[in-house]
Order: sequence, then structure tokens, then C-alpha cells
Amino acid sequence: MKPRWKLNSNLPPWMDSLNLPFNIKPPTSQYPFPATSTHADLTSLLSLCGTNRNLTLGSSIHARIIKQPPSFHFYASKRNALFVWNSLLSMYSKCGQLCNAVKVFDHMPVRDTVSWNTMISGFFRNQDFDPGFKFFKQMRVCCGFDKATLTTMLSACDGMRLGLGLGFSSSVTQMIHCLVFVGGFEGETTVGNALITSYFKCDCFSQGRKVFDEMIERNVVTWTAVISGLAQNEFYEDSLRLFAQMRCGDVSPNVLTYLSALMACSGLQALRDGLKIHGLLWKLGMQSDLCIESALMDLYSKCGSLDAAWQIFESAEELDGVSLTVILVAFAQNGFEDEAIQIFTKMVALGMEVDANMVSAVLGVFGVGTSLALGKQIHSLIIKNNFSENPFVGNGLVNMYSKCGDLSDSLRVFYHMTQKNSVSWNSIIAAFARHGDGFKALQFYEEMRVEGTAPTDVTFLSLLHACSHAGLVEKGMELLESMTRDHSIIPRSEHYACVVDMFGRAGHLNEAKKFIEGLPEDSGVLVWQALLGACSIHGDSEMGKYAADKLFSAAPDSPAPYVLMANIYSIEGKWKERASSIKRMKDMGVAKEVGISWIEIEKKVNSFVVGDKLHPQADIIFWVLSGLLKHLKDEGYVPDKKCILFYLEQDKED
Repeated sequence: MKPRWKLNSNLPPWMDSLNLPFNIKPPTSQYPFPATSTHADLTSLLSLCGTNRNLTLGSSIHARIIKQPPSFHFYASKRNALFVWNSLLSMYSKCGQLCNAVKVFDHMPVRDTVSWNTMISGFFRNQDFDPGFKFFKQMRVCCGFDKATLTTMLSACDGMRLGLGLGFSSSVTQMIHCLVFVGGFEGETTVGNALITSYFKCDCFSQGRKVFDEMIERNVVTWTAVISGLAQNEFYEDSLRLFAQMRCGDVSPNVLTYLSALMACSGLQALRDGLKIHGLLWKLGMQSDLCIESALMDLYSKCGSLDAAWQIFESAEELDGVSLTVILVAFAQNGFEDEAIQIFTKMVALGMEVDANMVSAVLGVFGVGTSLALGKQIHSLIIKNNFSENPFVGNGLVNMYSKCGDLSDSLRVFYHMTQKNSVSWNSIIAAFARHGDGFKALQFYEEMRVEGTAPTDVTFLSLLHACSHAGLVEKGMELLESMTRDHSIIPRSEHYACVVDMFGRAGHLNEAKKFIEGLPEDSGVLVWQALLGACSIHGDSEMGKYAADKLFSAAPDSPAPYVLMANIYSIEGKWKERASSIKRMKDMGVAKEVGISWIEIEKKVNSFVVGDKLHPQADIIFWVLSGLLKHLKDEGYVPDKKCILFYLEQDKED
């Protein structure tokens, strides 16, 4: 039989009868508080123990309370004793010791709403929803509930959303909203704020906005909750409109409000509005806040103002993982992949702490021209820092290996991932589609469905791309129909362009044209470019001219229609028409995009363009190529004269 510590017999009768079921030894060292400690001292100590999760000291204080000598006087008041017991409840629940918290609660001779709220909050914090709801039901019967109970329940809805699903979370929020009216708390601002936050987190936007509109008193938390909720759910225009309305009123925005407004500007790429907010932040002296600086960098980078983002980054007095990740993504999104990799490698070389988000960001910049050796070094860094279990990092590795040409390692990383989401499946499907193995991509799609992962629009984009290169026209059309019919996904112009490319590669140019004409809205540049590319493959100048005229109208600055039409005319031997197309391109001032080839030798990526003599070994390379060309001609090789660059060089010589 385990010993039980009993309270001193000289204490009041209602405390003397308390027999706590704890096997706790009193501290062997000096007592953690002096002999004249009051209930305020004990509650402060227990609060610190809970905040710091110091269970050892907290349980020692509990043991000291149980073995309290008669000289201690704070038990004289039930109210003071209740403060101490509630602090014990809070300490145990924050330390994750809910069993001990329940034991303290069960043996408390008197409880108030704070006691019940502490228990409910503890269970919800640890995502033990069933006992949390049971305590809430018992509380309603025993002593009713207060506004703190309602806000505690509402704050737990975010955990319910992650653990039990969005529908359950929204149902609980609506139930608590009913209790708000039953208890007469509809006028409480804190309760209204909690309702707004909970509704937005469970995607009930109209209800959250309705609560806001019906509130009589609104503080800065109220306004920020709605502005933030709208921005986080991509209602950017509504968020900025409400922010402007707030500034016209009596409530002044705080840092969180400005952060939400900047998020809305980033989503809309509204540089002008962002500049205004930046000016306000300078005026208020908030521009140096670490979170504000990161938000401003994100805004400027998404608006294409990389110089402004870099200026903030360089002038920052302090940097954290968020700001470093933002600047990495900024370089990557604006086409400065090499610079993003250089920043990351310099950070590692300087011994700066690297987190999973930063690694995921730098993996996203890898492409066909990036060093596979460097990617493998980053993979080693990931293993060393135990980032392998992070799904975002895993997805980045799958993409990195496949884009760098190593499909086997891409597949190996995918199979070793313990957590796979839709992005993981999309990445491996895209990897096989990228490498021309359409059948394997379709096989992974079937496995994805068996696993119960819902496909996204990106999934179908990769599948249509795979069907196009594998010549699976019927399967591709079946997938296109399945998007809307089975998954309620509306195809984008990229999907339609893949279908046109699929018809074109199979030689069904008339079917491709009919498909475009049957689309419900303006097809866009990609669709006509896909049709023109198919005409270039098959040498159909009549259909090509039709597609080129459409492309001229949609994108007059694009070199694609001029170059592709010149190639088509070259195939058919129509040299005058080819020359006319080239002349028109020159007259319009449109330059052809230069193609680049890469090869990695001894951990160094070498890039080349046509006629490039800037490489340090250019003389040797051209000498070897001329020798190879001579051998090819001796074997009967005839140059393909549809290559437009060959004739452009001839025109220059003429």
C-alpha cells in the first residue's frame, strides 16, 4: 500500500479531511520558499513552474504544501486555499501531467469556474477532446460557465480542426455560439473576438463576418481578427478594404494588424498599397520589427521589387529563420536561382543555424542546370540535422533529384518518406512525366487513389503531360473529364494546353483545333502556342498560320510564332515565306530566346549556347566538335535545315 500524505490535523476541518492520493516525497534540499510564504508566493512559484514546465520543482512545492507546518497561515481562508489548488491544477496540466491534475481536482473540497476551466484547457491543449467535453458537460450542471469557459472552448477549435476535421470544428464553434446567447454573453468583446477567430479558422467566413458586424464594442483584437482571417483565407481585397475602414475609426492598428494588411498586399501584389503601409510603419517607428521586415521583404519580392527586398534584408539589425527563408524564396521566385543557392551555401559556411523551411526553400530553386553534387550535399545536411521526416523537405528532395536527372534517387526518397501528402504524390508523378515514363506516372496515380489522397489540379497537369508524351490520347481525355466530374476541379489554361499538345503529338491536328474552338472561354496564349508547336512537328503551314495569327494577337512580343512558322516553312521548302517571317520578327524588334545546354563535370555545371566562345576551354571544344561533325558527314549525316538558327546565320552572311 503506497503511503498518502495527509494535511496537518490542526488545519480547518474541511481541509483536514482531504487525503490526497499522491506518492510524493518532500524535497530533501532546502524548502523552495521561506517559512513565512503566503498563498500569493506559492501561486507565483507554481505559475513559473507551469510556464517553464518544471515538474520537479512543482511537485516538490506540492509536497511541501501537503507537509505544511501549523505556522503557515494561508489556509485560514478558503479563497486563498483555492488559489493554491488552482495553481497546482494549472502547473500539472501545463507540464502534461493530466493524471495528477485530475487527482488534485477530484480531491478538492471546493471548486470554482477557474478550476473547471483549467482542467478543460489542459485536456484541449493536449488534444484529449473527449475528457475535455465531459468536464465541460459536468461544469454546466455543477456551476454553469463563464466567458473564460467559452473562450477556452473556442480557442481549442483550431486543435479540433487538425485532429478531428474541419466539419467537427465548425459544428463545435456553432454550438458554443448558441451557448453564448443562452448565457447572455453576446455583449462580451472577448467572446466575440474568440468567435470571429474560430469561425475564420474553420472556413465559416460569412458567420465570422456576421459576428463582427453585430458586435457593439470592437477593440484592436476584433479588427485584427477579421482583417487577418480574411487575408489568411485569400480574401485580400476585403481585408485591405476593412483595414482602410479601421484607420478611419477610433481604434488604431497594432503590429499584427499591419502584418495582416501586408499579407493582403502580397497576395494581391498591390505594390502601391504596400508602399503606403510601409510609409505608415516608418511614421510609427514599427519598420524595424522583425516580423514587419519579413512581411515587407515578402511583399516587395512578390511584386518584383527585389532591390527593395534586398535593401530591407541588408539593413535589418537582426535576422531569423523567417527573414532568411523569405529572401531565399524572393531570389528563387524572381529568377535568381543561383543567387539563392549562393546565399544558402554562404549561411552554411558561416555556421548559421539552418531550419527545415530554409532547406525546403533552397531545394525549390533546383532545376536542370543546377549541380546534382550540390543537391546531394544538401541532402547530407538534411540527414545530419534530422530534417528527413519533414514532408516539405522530402517533397523538395523528390523534385530536386528528378529535375537534376536522377530519377532513381528521387524514387528512393519518395519510398522512404513516412508522411506523404498530395504534394508528395504530385512530385513523384511529375518526376516520371518529366522523364517521359507516362505509364509509371499513371501507376503512381492509381496508388495515390488507393492511399486515399485526393488529387489536385497539379496532379492532373502532370498526368496530362505524361499522357501527351506517351501518346495516350484516350486516357488523357478520360482524366480531363474526371477532373470536373469526380473531383470538382475546374481545368485551367495549362490543362487545356496539355490536351492540345497531346492531340498534336499524336498527329490529330484537326481534333486539336476543334477542341480549342469548343472551349467555353478565351483559351489564352498557351493553347495556341501548343497548337503551333504541334504544327511545327508535323510541318502543317496552313494550320500553323491559323495558330500563329491567334498567337500574334494574344502575345505580340512573343518570339514563338515567328520562329515556329519559319521552321514550318523551312520543312516545306518555302524559303520566301521563311524569310518573310524572319524579317517580320526583326521589324517587330522581337528577339529569339537563346537555348542553353548544361553538363556537370567534376561537381561543376558547364553551360553553353549556340556559337558560345566564352567558355575557358572553347577552342578545344570547337576543335572536338568539328572533328565529330566531319566523322558524321563521312557516315552520311545530313544537317536538318529546319533549324532556324542555321538560316539566321546564313542571312547575316548574305
